[in-house]
Amino acid sequence: MKKELLITFVALWVLLSLYSCKSGSSPDKEAIKVDSATVARGEIAFTQNCSSCHNFKRDGIGPQLAGITDEASPAWLRNFIKNPKQVIESGDERAKELFNKYHVVMPSFTAYGDDELQAIISFLSTHKAGSEKKDLPDPRALKNPIPDSIRFMGLVAGLKLVTQVPASSDSGKLPLTRITKLDFQPNHGGSFLLDLRGKLYKLVNNQPVTYMDISKLEPRFINVPGLATGFGSFAFHPDFFKNGLLYTTHTEPAHSGRDDFGFPDSIKSTLQWVLTEWKADRPGAIPFAGKGRELFRVSMVSGIHGVQEITFNPLARRGDKDYGLLYIGIGDGGAVEEGYPFLAHSKERIWGTVLRIDPAGKNSGNGRYGIPDDNPFAKMKDVTAFREIYAYGFRNPHRITWSHTGQMLVGNVGHANIESINLILPGHDYGWPVREGSFLLDPYGNLDNVYPLPSDDSSFHITYPVAEYDHDEGKAITGGYEYEGTALPQLKGKFLFGDIPTGRLFYIDMADISLGKQATIKEWKVSVDGDIKTLKTICGTDRVDLHFGRDDKGELYLMTKPDGKVYKIISADLK
Repeated sequence: MKKELLITFVALWVLLSLYSCKSGSSPDKEAIKVDSATVARGEIAFTQNCSSCHNFKRDGIGPQLAGITDEASPAWLRNFIKNPKQVIESGDERAKELFNKYHVVMPSFTAYGDDELQAIISFLSTHKAGSEKKDLPDPRALKNPIPDSIRFMGLVAGLKLVTQVPASSDSGKLPLTRITKLDFQPNHGGSFLLDLRGKLYKLVNNQPVTYMDISKLEPRFINVPGLATGFGSFAFHPDFFKNGLLYTTHTEPAHSGRDDFGFPDSIKSTLQWVLTEWKADRPGAIPFAGKGRELFRVSMVSGIHGVQEITFNPLARRGDKDYGLLYIGIGDGGAVEEGYPFLAHSKERIWGTVLRIDPAGKNSGNGRYGIPDDNPFAKMKDVTAFREIYAYGFRNPHRITWSHTGQMLVGNVGHANIESINLILPGHDYGWPVREGSFLLDPYGNLDNVYPLPSDDSSFHITYPVAEYDHDEGKAITGGYEYEGTALPQLKGKFLFGDIPTGRLFYIDMADISLGKQATIKEWKVSVDGDIKTLKTICGTDRVDLHFGRDDKGELYLMTKPDGKVYKIISADLK
């Protein structure tokens, strides 16, 4: 199956499949404007809204779009983009088949005017088919990498609605919010909730109160083209109430500033991710007031797989080597899908890594932060290696967490086949893009295919996941937590996580986590007022956009983007 996030303009791919199979239709080429001004406007709109899923070279999250206007008429393209759900619900057989395959549908884009749509279609028309190599079926590829199914083991958790975040979408389109992270302030215990569209809320009596509006603090802030772009993550320094330091990541347009980590001009940059240190004037005050200091800036090939996670080790205490060190998950920026796999999977590149830095230090390349001397590559004689790197070989290290015994775990979002949980050890190589999970991948071939590991696999020294599932079960992992609360002893010893678009809920037993073997993934379910329901039913949409949160007591929360609701797990039973 294809990649996990089928949003903004991925409908074009659905459309192509639908239209090209219909008889009696022919594209109306005369309706497409080809003047330079219209094409230029379309290129800007495509870059902002479509390039995360599509290009004109090879299939990515969606297929390459070269030649689409030779297959589908402008009217059909326009109508489908405006309301893809309506086409599916109209009974169109191929639309239903595709929905049954992917189980999600993009929101309607009724807010787009005819001029905007016409400009995008004009830009698409400048990219003709014929130069792309078609991938032929490969008999060596594994059709079902993980044949075993994930079983429901009887665990049912009760949910209680805690709050609903104000809608941040324009024109009321889904998702109403883009809430992705709920975390707590160290030592004082306040819970904070992030909306990628720009706001960080503090929960006051379970009501979201705006603490920080990044769009007002960073004038070049953008939250397009969607996916993970926007206000990416936040982390309070463990001494926040003494030093007032808070860290954030956000996106800006390409070339907004001089990047600290970039690539040659021959590779197009879509946007930049910025890591900022903020110093609050009064640490306990709401809203935030203070000044920011940029730590570094990273250019990205596309809008996907950015800097979605920053965090401090919550187990570290004053005097520990890890105390006050910031961990940063940096995705590959879509480099592999765009045809630049050499940008990932290297100690000499920053993309697809977990970094570990000392924000208070000065020995980095730009002099704005420090590199701990016990980082695995800090003392390497190879001067081309980035000493910030703690581990590498990730596609999208979406969430970073620690178990109560100190195990560092990363949920890594896969491409076409495998979602994984990884036990992180310093300096280890986790494989992407020569591996997807515990399977062989050809980074220069068809990325939809995975293969058995080679006979000499041990010579590559790759560290494989401690748990993984394939796309028969879900589409994109959302990292969770080991339950460390006291209210629900039935959850003790379990690491709970889930799947972002489908909303399926999984767990593994902490005792089963061990390098060199796969922990058994089990399914759990939720109930509301005693009735077992799926998250799709609860939030009333086929795309759940599930994320997890945890408070200072170790209790767990579920968040759903489409309706902006936050639920607390208040009970757990075996049925």
